[in-house]
Amino acid sequence: MILETLTVGPLGVNCYIVGDDQTREVIIIDPGGNARDILDTLRRDQLKTIAIVNTHAHFDHVIALTEIRAQTHAPFYLHADEVQILSGAQLGASMFGFPMSQPAPAERLLKDGDQVSVGGMALDVLHTPGHTPGGICLLHDRHVFVGDTLFQGSIGRTDFPGGDYGTLMRSIRDRLLTLPDETIVHPGHGDATTIGEERQLNPFLRPLITGQWTV
Repeated sequence: MILETLTVGPLGVNCYIVGDDQTREVIIIDPGGNARDILDTLRRDQLKTIAIVNTHAHFDHVIALTEIRAQTHAPFYLHADEVQILSGAQLGASMFGFPMSQPAPAERLLKDGDQVSVGGMALDVLHTPGHTPGGICLLHDRHVFVGDTLFQGSIGRTDFPGGDYGTLMRSIRDRLLTLPDETIVHPGHGDATTIGEERQLNPFLRPLITGQWTV
């Protein structure tokens, strides 16, 4: 499997280039800035972009989306419940003082249970709302790309429009903590971790592990 991680944009988003090392076909997950660096990586490694997939559409995760689409001619995939969040991306960026163009709508709207195919491999779409209504994780083998649902030692914020703490905790409990402990977690910001490490060490998950949070 091809797996490249680039930390991009003003808020340090992890952009992932993931694909089939036989066909050299890849998807780009969360192009949150530094379009030139992303494109240079594609050219350097002679990779063909099949699709651009966002785990969610907060502005910091889509800053480079318009340019990457224009340069690669790849379609953009987003969960159907995330359309409204995408529509406010440019406004959200301007509120923080970051100029960006408003991304065009997605060519494909995803739902839970879909697969994103790239070369001879496929990533399963897990709908994990809570940080945003249409947040997703992408699972392949023992790798899960979780966006801002889960972090090393933390969880996603739920104080933005569309966020909900209870929904996020259910998503983590039902969709992520059911994965094997050795599953590598690739978050939207910060270092990679594993499901097992977060089960043992993440203080925000303690109520789920001990059964103190059961809603």
